[in-house]
Amino acid sequence: MELNAQERLKIGEVVEVEIGQVAHGGHFVARYNNQVIFIRHGITGEKVKVKITAVNSKIAQADVIEVLTPANQRVKPPCEYVGRCGGCDFQHIQIDFQRLLKKQVIIEQFLRIGKLDLIQLGVELEVIGVEPANGLNWRTRMDFAVSDHGKIGLFGARSNEIVEIKDCLIADERMKVAELANRSWRSNARVEIAVSSSDEVSVIRSGRSISGPTQLVEQVGENSFKISPTSFWQSHKAAAALLVSTVLASLEIRKTDHICDLYAGVGLFAAALVKKLDSSGQVSMIESDKNAVADARKIFAKNSNVHIMQGLVAQQLPSIKSADLIILDPPRTGAGDVVIKQIVRLKPRKIIYISCDPASLARDTKTLIDSGYKLDHIRGFDLFPMTQHIECVAGFSPTIG
Repeated sequence: MELNAQERLKIGEVVEVEIGQVAHGGHFVARYNNQVIFIRHGITGEKVKVKITAVNSKIAQADVIEVLTPANQRVKPPCEYVGRCGGCDFQHIQIDFQRLLKKQVIIEQFLRIGKLDLIQLGVELEVIGVEPANGLNWRTRMDFAVSDHGKIGLFGARSNEIVEIKDCLIADERMKVAELANRSWRSNARVEIAVSSSDEVSVIRSGRSISGPTQLVEQVGENSFKISPTSFWQSHKAAAALLVSTVLASLEIRKTDHICDLYAGVGLFAAALVKKLDSSGQVSMIESDKNAVADARKIFAKNSNVHIMQGLVAQQLPSIKSADLIILDPPRTGAGDVVIKQIVRLKPRKIIYISCDPASLARDTKTLIDSGYKLDHIRGFDLFPMTQHIECVAGFSPTIG
């Protein structure tokens, strides 16, 4: 039903609603006068007062400003910046319930975007918690903005406003964010901090190293990676080892396999995969970021059966004529139809898809299923606690063959 201008919610208006199901993006859904509102800082079942922050022709967005009937899963957020900083979405929610909500989001995204019912497909979804158990001090890569006052901060949700901070509770303690927060920085600078598994801490200001090594050493099992602090690396301190072990357990690698590692970064997976092959097996890596490729070329300089291609996957993958196994870890936007169809053309016997976004994973899963592959399994790992993000690992194999 079309609402007239008088009936529509307006920015700044305060209304009372009961919160419904969780939605992708860290929001919960509610309705007021037949209008859909996406709400931050709420929990399903709560009665709350919300303040409208944005309105368009289809939906409104709002923040909870008063909880009238709290959910049993509501807790006091440990961080003083909750509600202002856009970094965390779920600090007000008990940690185990955060994972249940993330599971609901994955199921809903597969149903809505992928038109796939995981239950009907016979696929069980599990969401696994990862240490630290309290969901704090896990993040090993941080990117701060600098305010007009010369203080580091993070952007507010859906805002260009910089929220100055004294500390960040999800940051790895070795970063010593509180000390950096006490310093004065050049206004409008960008401060990037990275800490490695070998306890090295790098601080980069606006692209220039000002503290710590210009190459970090990351140790994952028996593999060592010497990388630029700006090269992509998993942000959770337990993620690299966990994802490698999960991928290896999902594959039945034969010594002569040709394995494609797409969106390969510096070669986290390739380093583990190549050790499962003999001299006739090979790994083909494709990565677009030049810094990551430069690091990878050094890491695999002695591996003649690791081939590294720089460029977009969609542009480089056609040069490969066949593959036995494919691993892909695309950015949040997913692989997309073009790349998925190129993968299917290679007829791999197994595809492992690592995803940090359930919406793009659901879309690409639908394309794979329509192209003759079946979803064998999907696992969720809470590698971004206190936020709405989640990491998934999905396995696919041909429907026939």
